[in-house]
Amino acid sequence: MQINEKKCIGCGHCIPYCPVDAITLTERVTPLMVHGKERKKVCVIDFDECVECGVCLRSARCPSEAIYQQELVYPRTVRSLMSDVLTIAEESQISGRGTEEMKTNEVTGRFKPGIAGVAIEVGRPITGTRMVDVEKIAMAVSCLHVEHEPCNPVTSMMADVNTGKFKQDLLNEKVLSAILEFGIKTEKIPELFDILKKVEKEIDSVFSLDIACLLNPDGSNPTAPYIEQTGVWVAPNGKINVGLGRPLIKQEQIL
Repeated sequence: MQINEKKCIGCGHCIPYCPVDAITLTERVTPLMVHGKERKKVCVIDFDECVECGVCLRSARCPSEAIYQQELVYPRTVRSLMSDVLTIAEESQISGRGTEEMKTNEVTGRFKPGIAGVAIEVGRPITGTRMVDVEKIAMAVSCLHVEHEPCNPVTSMMADVNTGKFKQDLLNEKVLSAILEFGIKTEKIPELFDILKKVEKEIDSVFSLDIACLLNPDGSNPTAPYIEQTGVWVAPNGKINVGLGRPLIKQEQIL
């Protein structure tokens, strides 16, 4: 995203709308006369910090229409894909980071009994993340020989899905967040947690960890004993699918 300095009146109205604080008000090189008043300030977008989410363009309602979307070319297109909820991912034809997510398992049937679906969301508004940090986590968990979800745009950014190594030209791209998705055997959960505790010290961002699974016939959670071993706090507001609608995957297909 960019701002046309010749149109900007320096009102600063767009500044609070930027989720990564990439817009600042600075001194103009040449003052602008607007309706007989001299405007000495201009809003500037830090191009390297901008994640191309489109919030300032759509929500700030610039009174002088100075904000505009420049042509996005690769690898900068990754920023829009991971930050703008209106951008469609080619892999899944889904917007909003382009993944069906694990909570649709009653439709997709990706995770069978004995397998835990894992999602690691790196970055959040205000902090964001560089793809280099996403790569560090991906490479760390790949040591468990996980299978990264193919219908996920983040997986397509990898140069090697076996090692989690990303394409070199993507590493400095900044996004609001990126989700790594994969399945592992439930008994490997403690080992996964140990790996994440180590790699968290190496990244300059934040991440959240989600684990999904099919419940046991008695309604108990098969991942619970393994998570308890790790001593990690579990949020009480987890998502539970109740099977509304008509699942596409029949029970015998899952089993």
